[in-house]
Amino acid sequence: MIREFFCVGLGGAAGSIARYLISAWMLGGQQLLGFPAGTFAVNALGSLLIGFLLQTLSSATAGWLLVTGFCGGFTTFSTFSVDTVRLLRAGDYGPAAGYVLLSVGVCLAFTMLGMFLGSQTKG
Repeated sequence: MIREFFCVGLGGAAGSIARYLISAWMLGGQQLLGFPAGTFAVNALGSLLIGFLLQTLSSATAGWLLVTGFCGGFTTFSTFSVDTVRLLRAGDYGPAAGYVLLSVGVCLAFTMLGMFLGSQTKG
């Protein structure tokens, strides 16, 4: 049980740092169609990565580290929710609706793409 906690914690820390670097540092404050580009990019990339990892990992330890830990720390659905509520409170209903629809649609599509790509790597 200690090994699982360590792997999840280490992966979560790395994922959170990666999220910060991409979302805040690289794309900080940038907008895409009126909504936060950083959170959108992180959720899309995280969905692609988690789909790929789910198809390729065979080790439980790697799963704890990368899927539960890294992807859990990296993806930002709670931040996505806050960003959406902020857009709604600001009266930006069109961008809010677009953000929700694109985020859900793209992240689902990227998860499927990641799973497909992962299944192609198995011989």
